[in-house]
Amino acid sequence: MTATRTSTASAEVGAVAEPRPRIGLLGIMQGLYDEMLPGISDRQAAYAREVAASLEDEADVVVAPPVKDRESAEQAMRSLAGEDLDGLLVVMLTYGPAMRVARLLAETPLPICLANIQPVPSVTAAWDMADLTYNQGIHGSQDTANAMVRAGRPFHVVTDEWQSASFRESIGRWARAAAAVTRWRSLRVGIFGYAMNGMGDIRVDIHTLMRTLGPEVVSLAPGELWRAAEAVAAADVAALIAAEDERFEIDPRLSRAEREDHARMQLGLERVLGEAGCRAYSTHFGAIAEDGRFARLPLAAASSLMAQGYGFGAEGDGLTAALMSAGRTLLGETQFTEMYAMDFASDSILMSHMGEGNWRLARPDRPVRLIKRPLGIGGLDDPPTFLFQYATGPVTLATLVALGDRFRLVVSEGEILDTDELPKLEMPYGMFRPRSGLRACMNAWLRLGGPHHQVLNPGHRAADWAVFCELAGIELAQA
Repeated sequence: MTATRTSTASAEVGAVAEPRPRIGLLGIMQGLYDEMLPGISDRQAAYAREVAASLEDEADVVVAPPVKDRESAEQAMRSLAGEDLDGLLVVMLTYGPAMRVARLLAETPLPICLANIQPVPSVTAAWDMADLTYNQGIHGSQDTANAMVRAGRPFHVVTDEWQSASFRESIGRWARAAAAVTRWRSLRVGIFGYAMNGMGDIRVDIHTLMRTLGPEVVSLAPGELWRAAEAVAAADVAALIAAEDERFEIDPRLSRAEREDHARMQLGLERVLGEAGCRAYSTHFGAIAEDGRFARLPLAAASSLMAQGYGFGAEGDGLTAALMSAGRTLLGETQFTEMYAMDFASDSILMSHMGEGNWRLARPDRPVRLIKRPLGIGGLDDPPTFLFQYATGPVTLATLVALGDRFRLVVSEGEILDTDELPKLEMPYGMFRPRSGLRACMNAWLRLGGPHHQVLNPGHRAADWAVFCELAGIELAQA
C-alpha cells in the first residue's frame, strides 16, 4: 500500500518553529457498493484527497487508500504506523461497518478524531440512489463512534461541512492537541537538584505522571551544569552577549564578568538538557545555591530558554514544566508565571515570578531590559535578569493539578491590562483580569485545588485546552 502526503511549509512561531502536526487520514467505505456503482472507490478516494488538501494550512496529512474490510484496514494502519504521525483522522467515505476497524481504533496509541462529514453538504431534489450512497457516511460514523465508546476509547468528533472555514479551524485545533498529546508522551523533564521543601502543590508522583500522561521526570545533578558551563568556549559566550546587545536594552551597571557568567550558565544548560534529551526543566534556586560552586542563579538563562521553546517550572516544579511544553506545542509561545498579589481596584491579579519569563511575550511598545538585579534569595551574587511587561490583550492561564491517580487542568480566560510600569518591580510582570472576575475566579481556583504556578498563552484558548484534555484523559475545569 502507498500513502499520499499533502503538506505545506511550516509557519514560524517566534524564532523557534514547532514541527507542524502530522496526521493520517483513514477513509472507510463498503466493498459491496463497487458492483452497484462502478468507479465509486476511485471517486471516494479522490474525495478523501480533497479533504486532505483543504487542511494543508493546518497540518501535514498522510492519506491512506480507502479501506473496505478488516484486512485492508489492518494493512492501512500498518503503513500509517511508519509515518511518524501525531493523530488519526477517521472519515466515512460511504457507510463503513464499524467491526472492521473497531479493534484497530481501540488499540492505536494515536489520538483519534472522527470527522462526521460528507462530500455534498445539502440534500436536493436532484439526488438519486448514487448520491445517497456517496453521502451516507453519517450512520457509519454512528456505528464507529459506538464501537469506540464501548471500548472506552477517547476520541474527538467534528461534524461540519468539510469545505468550510469552521471545519478547517476545528480540525486544526484537534491536530494541534493531538500533536501536543503525542509529543507529551515522550517528553523528558530534567530537575536540577530537588523540589522546594515544604511546597506541596508542585509535588507529583512521577510514576503516575509517566504511566497516566507520558512525561518522564529525571534528576540532573547541579554538578553537570557546573562542568558544562565551565566547558563553554569563549567564542560562544561572546556570540551570545553580542546577540543580547543587539536585541535588548542592557543595564550599564552589568559587568562583563557578570554577563559572561550568565552566558556560560545558559549555554551550559542547553548542553546538559540536549545531552539528556530534555525539552523541559527546572532549576530550584536552593539546589543551585547550596551546591557551593555557582556565583548566581540562572534567571536570565531561564527566560531565554523559554524563548527558545523549552518548558520551564521554577522550584523543582516538573509538572508545570511539562505543562508548559504541552502549551508550546498546542498554542505557541508560552509564559511561565504565578499569581503574586490581588488588585481589587482593577479587578486583576499581578502575575510575575522571581525573574523568569518568556521575553517573546513582552509588550512590543516598551523595551525588554537585561538588568543588574540585587536578589537576596539564594544568598548569591546579583543575577542578570530580564525585565519587561507582558503583552496586553486576551490571554489564558492554565495549571495542572495532581489528584493521586488522575489529573485536572484548571483554566481561566481573561486579559492582560494596559497599565503603567511598576518602577520598583525588577522582574517580568503583567496585570491579569479574569473574564469571570477576580473574586469568582479565585474562589473557583481554590476550590478546584489550582496550584500557584501557571502557564500563560495569548488569546482565549480554553477550547484548545478542552480538546487536549479530552484526548489526554484529563479533567477540565474553568475558573
